[in-house]
Amino acid sequence: MKHEPMIHIVDDDDAVRDALYVLMCSQDIPAQTYSSAEDFLDQHAQFKLGCLLLDVRMPGMNGLQLLKELNKQNISIPVIFITGHGDVTMAVEAMKAGAIDFIEKPFDNEYLLNRVNNCLSECLNINHTNEQRQQIEAMIETLTSRERQVMELLLEGKQNKVIARELDISPRTVELHRAKVMKKLDAHSLSDIIRIALFSGQFKLS
Repeated sequence: MKHEPMIHIVDDDDAVRDALYVLMCSQDIPAQTYSSAEDFLDQHAQFKLGCLLLDVRMPGMNGLQLLKELNKQNISIPVIFITGHGDVTMAVEAMKAGAIDFIEKPFDNEYLLNRVNNCLSECLNINHTNEQRQQIEAMIETLTSRERQVMELLLEGKQNKVIARELDISPRTVELHRAKVMKKLDAHSLSDIIRIALFSGQFKLS
């Protein structure tokens, strides 16, 4: 069962955290609150889909450090930073690290909600892309080692006869392996195989 998109609110200020939670609930936007970056990291694994509304300055791990840790763990989640006076430089650095937006305190509720809705749209796009990648990776895993070899040589632009010589098998066997690759990857042409290879990132393409 897929989780509904959720706003994850990370702020060490109880009043700000509670106000943001109430604001999200008033718009029927599912929300979860965390008092620290460490708390979010401990609980985030149970949520497969969501956006992060993140304070920049917090005791312990700050917002920028959390974003870098998420990047290190290959966790894709859209991030909106909430910044106080004097935090803009850090927020700009955070955007360079992948955050999609930052909002200065004090913020207008309507403006914030507009940014949150944009964040949720970005979240859905990321989730769709991740699902596609997972499907492609699952299909690639069904290939035998020989089928993968044939696919890699096809991606190098080599013809069946050349592949046959390199692998010391008959051209007919190459054709059979190629047909199985096409079927397992649900590909209808060589361009489909190239697209799948590019999307998966598992193959070297010249």
